[in-house]
Formats: sequence, C-alpha cells, structure tokens
Amino acid sequence: MPPKSRAVAEADVPPRENTGQAIATVERAVEVLMHFAETPAPTLGVTEIAEALGMSKAAVHRILASLRVRGLIELDMASRRYSLGVGAMRLGLAYLDRLDVRRIAAPELVALSQRTDETATLSTRTGWTRIYVDQVTPAREVIMSVSLGVPYPLHAGGSSKAFLAFLTDEEIETYLTQRPLQPLTGETIADVPKLRDELAAIRERGWARSFGERMPGAASVAAPVFDHHGRPVAVISVCGPQERFRDEVEACVEVLLESTARLSGQMGWTDKERR
Repeated sequence: MPPKSRAVAEADVPPRENTGQAIATVERAVEVLMHFAETPAPTLGVTEIAEALGMSKAAVHRILASLRVRGLIELDMASRRYSLGVGAMRLGLAYLDRLDVRRIAAPELVALSQRTDETATLSTRTGWTRIYVDQVTPAREVIMSVSLGVPYPLHAGGSSKAFLAFLTDEEIETYLTQRPLQPLTGETIADVPKLRDELAAIRERGWARSFGERMPGAASVAAPVFDHHGRPVAVISVCGPQERFRDEVEACVEVLLESTARLSGQMGWTDKERR
C-alpha cells in the first residue's frame, strides 16, 4: 500500500481547536454528573443545573441528552426532571468492586449478620467523612438498612466514631478543633470535651456504640479494621432498631470483634501497639 500523502496524513489529525472543544465538553459533562452526585435532591431540572454550574440551559440540555444515551442520566417524562441513571450506579459499583477491603470483608459481613440476626455494614473513610460501602441485612421483618455512598461526619454515629477514635492524636485534635461538630440528631455528641472523653473510652475498649446519634431510632456497635500500618482502613458495624438492640449489645460486640480481628489479620495487621 502506497504511503499517505502529507495532505492526507495531516487531514487525519483533528484540528487543535476541535480537540480543545471536545475536552471542554467532557469537562462540562463531568461537572453535571458530579453535581447530581453532590446534591441531596433526588431530581434536578435543567434551569437548576444551569444556574448552579453557570452554564446555559441549551448547553445543559445537550449534555443531559448525551448522558441519557449511555444510561448515566434518566428523565422523568411527566415532571421533565432528571436523576442519576443505572449507568451511574454501574460506575459506582465498579469502583466499589475494586476496593480490596470490600471484597475481603464480604464473607465476614454475611457471617456476622447471620450470627447476630442484625444488619452488618462496612464503611471506609473519605477524608473527614466516611461512607457505607456494603451491607448485609437479616431475614427478619423489622431491620435496619443503610444508604451506600452517603458521606457522614466522623463524630456522628458508631461507625464514624470508630474511625475517629483510632486516628493519630494529631488527626483527632485537628478534627476536634477545626471541624464543625454539627449534630445530625439530638443525640449526636457535639461538645468537644465530651467527644474527646468518648473517643478515649472507645480506644480503651476497642469499639464504639451509638443510640440514635446518626439517625433517630437506630443503634449500632462498630469496630475498626486495621491495615499493616495499624491504621483504620475500614469499620465494621452491627446495627438494628434501637429498642431491640439494647439487649443485644454484648453478644453483638463479641462476634464483631472476632470479625474485625480476622479482617485486620488479612489486611496485614499484627497484634502490637498501634503507635
């Protein structure tokens, strides 16, 4: 086959201006997707998105149309409002599947839920917040269920406190002095001295508990999973309806600590001083 002429070869290379426009379009599409992910409202309208992101309504409409093709965004034909689609969920699950601790913890969550007859959850830390990344619920009529991927502050609830208590002293002090301790419920510990005492008690016994601190009517016990550096890489919790759970705390703590010890060992942790 004869070599391409210079004119043909140059024609195969997209103009730099078009490349820049394509990159800008991708960036705007990402902005729109992230806006859906970061906004509490389950649905958004074109005008809301345009005003929030400083885009024209025409540009937002074109982006939404493109995202709908791949199922990343869905349109409610009756309300003409948009929400994240199945494609976005598939992306999120693909990310979660690549978290080693989630894969390793999966069998433990199943066993923990079966042994306690309550919901077992796995949380990971994202900066100064943490999120649920997996859960296993029991086969009973009244259960607790958590929302995966929603960020919660590190001072509110059992799983959050189990993370915060086992950070370094410097990290704990930074959180206590520089982060707002906003209450999620009337039971959330939002007083610095009281929270400091609570964290010290959690470190001493090795696990945290919560009765309505993150969500009214919910109760839990939680403990960290340590990596080979002795850092809390994840937190496992057992949770249930508050009234029922009061009588189950001791039994749940016993099997919870067995699970977190096994998982910490699998993550490379050995029983030694964390600091």
